Amino acid sequence: MTLYLVHYTQRAFIFPFLIKSGNASPLFVFVSALVYCTLNGYLQSASLLHHTYIGMDARSTLSFYTGVSMFCVGMGINIHSDHILRNLRKPGEVGYKIPRGGMFNYISGANFFGEIVEWCGFALACQTLPSLSFAIFSVTNLAPRACHHHRYYRQKFEDYPKQRKALIPYIL
Repeated sequence: MTLYLVHYTQRAFIFPFLIKSGNASPLFVFVSALVYCTLNGYLQSASLLHHTYIGMDARSTLSFYTGVSMFCVGMGINIHSDHILRNLRKPGEVGYKIPRGGMFNYISGANFFGEIVEWCGFALACQTLPSLSFAIFSVTNLAPRACHHHRYYRQKFEDYPKQRKALIPYIL
């Protein structure tokens, strides 16, 4: 449960204050996200606090620590990628720029990749149906967005790195 709370503390209370400026989100998008996150948070916490026993045998311990490690690596990639995206433009600049550095050297959707790794690690650590469904939802929601961004960048920028993939380094 701590992993879930750490992610959403960063996403809800830290990330918004780091954003320099931007367009306001439409009310429907905001309300939809709020409802989804509330329901998902309830399912994750109810499952972990009331319906899950995490044993301490070798297999459970290995999957737990592997999942926690994946979560931490994914969150680090996500936070670093968000930092790169926030700092693409200097004050007063407008327009799009090619993100460079970190996982952006390998993939167009580095921030999406980080979040996917986070939630797959969470599912591996928790081994519950709600955590697995959340990981699957994250992949099916974020992978198409990464592919869309990749196509956009390749169309917009003639000098876009040819070796860069959309979501999975060297593969996709």
